[in-house]
Amino acid sequence: QVQLVESGGGLAQPGGSLRLSCAVSGGTFSRRAMAWFRQAPGKERECVAAINSIGGLSYLESVEGRFTISRDNAKNTVYLQMNNLKPEDTAVYYCARGVRGYLSDFAPPAEDFDSWGQGTQVTVSS
Repeated sequence: QVQLVESGGGLAQPGGSLRLSCAVSGGTFSRRAMAWFRQAPGKERECVAAINSIGGLSYLESVEGRFTISRDNAKNTVYLQMNNLKPEDTAVYYCARGVRGYLSDFAPPAEDFDSWGQGTQVTVSS
């Protein structure tokens, strides 16, 4: 069975940085789109960044310019570099594997992803 294991979450101060990693095993990776979602208390899960199988990128407007998604197909790993963190970035972040290699033109919905990580907490506070 495919597994997605996230790491790198934690506590950061406003303006700080964190780097999340997601290692995929037991299933295909390089031909799949990958994404990072987040869910804050009382809010719906939203896609913050996505990358398709050939490197095309998609970002939530509020994180564009601060977050960078990347992938290393040799390691079956996707990353989310988060810079200039803000308190509103506080959420549980989830790694997700797409059902296809491509992404929609707009924020990909959760239904476009078939495997999810367990989530990693990111807290931004002074």
